[in-house]
Amino acid sequence: MLLLLMTNIRCVTFSGKTEGRHNDVVTTVLDYLLDNPVVIVLLMVGAGLLLWRAKRRSIRIPAMALLACSTALLAWKVAHANVLHHLSGNVVLTLFLLVGAGMLLGHVKAKGVSLGAAAVLFCGIALAAWGAAASTPIEVPKELGTLGLAIFTFAIGIQSGPNFFHVIRTAGGPLAILLSVLGVAALTAVGVGRLLGLKAAMIAGAFAGAVTNTPALAAAGNAASLAGDKGGPGDATVAYAVTYLYGVIGMLFFCLLALRYRRSDKDTPSPLINRTIRVEREDGPLLGNIVETISGQLRFSRLRRGERGPITRPTNKDRLHKDDLITVVGTQEAVNQAIKAVGHGSSHSLIEDRKYLDFRRITVSDPKLAGRTIGELDIDNRFGATISRVRRGDVDMVGTPELVLQQGDRVRVVGPTGRMKEISTYFGDSSRGLSSINPVALGLGMALGIFIGEWKFLTPTGATFSIGSAAGTLLVGLIFGRIGRIGRFVTAMPFTATAVLSEFGLLVFLAQAGTKAGGEIAHAFTGGDWWRIFVTGFLVTTIVGLGIYVSMRWVVKMGGTRLSGLIGGVQTQPAILAFANERTGADPRVALGYAMVYPVAMIVKIFIAQVLGGL
Repeated sequence: MLLLLMTNIRCVTFSGKTEGRHNDVVTTVLDYLLDNPVVIVLLMVGAGLLLWRAKRRSIRIPAMALLACSTALLAWKVAHANVLHHLSGNVVLTLFLLVGAGMLLGHVKAKGVSLGAAAVLFCGIALAAWGAAASTPIEVPKELGTLGLAIFTFAIGIQSGPNFFHVIRTAGGPLAILLSVLGVAALTAVGVGRLLGLKAAMIAGAFAGAVTNTPALAAAGNAASLAGDKGGPGDATVAYAVTYLYGVIGMLFFCLLALRYRRSDKDTPSPLINRTIRVEREDGPLLGNIVETISGQLRFSRLRRGERGPITRPTNKDRLHKDDLITVVGTQEAVNQAIKAVGHGSSHSLIEDRKYLDFRRITVSDPKLAGRTIGELDIDNRFGATISRVRRGDVDMVGTPELVLQQGDRVRVVGPTGRMKEISTYFGDSSRGLSSINPVALGLGMALGIFIGEWKFLTPTGATFSIGSAAGTLLVGLIFGRIGRIGRFVTAMPFTATAVLSEFGLLVFLAQAGTKAGGEIAHAFTGGDWWRIFVTGFLVTTIVGLGIYVSMRWVVKMGGTRLSGLIGGVQTQPAILAFANERTGADPRVALGYAMVYPVAMIVKIFIAQVLGGL
């Protein structure tokens, strides 16, 4: 906070000099002290002596304040002389300093709330603003930010791909609401902006910053230029810088609201359980017919005829007889249905008897198996074994035949006791499978995504726009994650690898975005239009955040966990996704909500900014 205060003071000092206000007392005193560090040291010594000798509180408190301020001024002077200039010339050092210091700050909790990775963004803004006030520009290159964002969105796409296309079939309502809310926000920006006397370029830039969308900023500036406003791109950039910060902070607030009611989520994945059932039916039903009557994911893993017979692996062709014992794995609801359909829960545990069948959790590390369904592996006939469940990241899934395996998955295999070693060899069972980044899929997928993102699309006005590398890599990642394999070419990646890549890419992007916004923010707030721009952006961000929150919670009845990710996707803001992941332990529903609306939100915002800039 002290650093930000000093930055603001220097910004006021700088602007005051340029406008000729040399009689300002604060400016004069600060300039004198900063030009005479010996005086600062003397103040520190004097304050220290007062603290040492004084016993009265009325003296000690001012002495402490004087010591703190003089120490800050000296640190400021030293930083100006050395640190800022060094950071300005060393991009790599600046990048990793922001990542490390930002995440250190991000782990600090205030009333149970922490910023997480979003703190990297704010550290970047503070450092760049400090450098701008000292006429020492500090900025992480745009290319590094583009790289980080592309890696992040591609990894998120890979993670969300297996479930995305199933979820998107039911996403018509949320997407329609998204379009409506963004439309209302755009109309508000035009109405308020014109009422306050803002130029079209400023209105478009304020909208782009309020929804934190950089490609929209580029579209706004381009549209303003085509409309004959030569200063349009510059005006749009200034407006973007003024509204961007609240665009992040405001949506973080709505994300936090969504997370506050996540305990009542109805879409929480049910934990998988196993239960042994005693058969009471006397009609000898086929196991396959029973499976067809049960809704939800379920797998039968063991069967014993009577209480002392050998334990075998059941198939859908087996008939169940009275007093048979059968083990089922699935969700609580599905298991309850199985019990009701067959008999009653038994106190026996077939899992503990490993004489006939054993079980083991095995890592899928052989790339030849990645991207194939459990049914395609045919381990039933190959080894006489069954995959009862699959663990991906921290999520357990029932091992259904249509489930596509990824490298790094940990499968729970039930098979003949004497063949478990052979089965482990078949899957690979190496920890290296958890971290393999699949460079071929990563390289080709990102190249294709960036190419799609840079493709120029023609608008009705005759101008062109592109969706950006982030949206392009996200789309390719979703497809790659969904298909898993094209012939011998594996398109998916291990969950652990994508988690590492997404976090690293996100941190790099946030560092770059922070320094870019911080470098512009000091200049933006020195103009006379800043408060008009801020009011416009404030209303846009609030309308979008409140509109999405209210409609998704009470109209769509979306759970808070998924909504927190969806808010980040609507805002096309990775910092919000990072915040939600931090608060939920990287719950898969967060990334799924984010990916569900991100591409549409990105494209719609670009179109809107294009229209606003050309008005």
